[in-house]
Amino acid sequence: MLIEMTIKGLMLDPITNLPIVILRDVDGQRMLPIWVGTVEANAIALQIENVAPPRPLTHDLLRTVLKELGATLTRVVIEDLQDNTFYAYLHLERAGEPVVIDVRPSDALALALRCSAPVFVHPRVLDRATTMDVSVEQANQERLQRWLESLDPEDLGYKM
Repeated sequence: MLIEMTIKGLMLDPITNLPIVILRDVDGQRMLPIWVGTVEANAIALQIENVAPPRPLTHDLLRTVLKELGATLTRVVIEDLQDNTFYAYLHLERAGEPVVIDVRPSDALALALRCSAPVFVHPRVLDRATTMDVSVEQANQERLQRWLESLDPEDLGYKM
């Protein structure tokens, strides 16, 4: 059974200085950090902060294209985690027919925000994320996980 998650916020990894999207289950019991690129983080941050860019960004364009083609984003599913790479899918509906499209999680999340679509994570992703084998980075991963679990909402923030 898929687990519904919400985007709790964006932050910078204190170890690598890379942006992280923090997902939290709707019960507030589990968190999932997903490292993303700077451009994708900015696209997510703009939407979280309700900042309208002067011209449409790629995710705004995609939302408009879906609308004009009569498609609706019904949900985003982060389906798998293999070799430290997350795999996500857009679940669309067009003319009553389901359409599933492979997508990077960062793009899926940016689009989900723009379309007000729910985000789901397969339980195996959460299980694998807590047991990711990063060898040299394992100690840092565990330290980061403890740090993420201790965060208050005021600690989250991503500056563009």
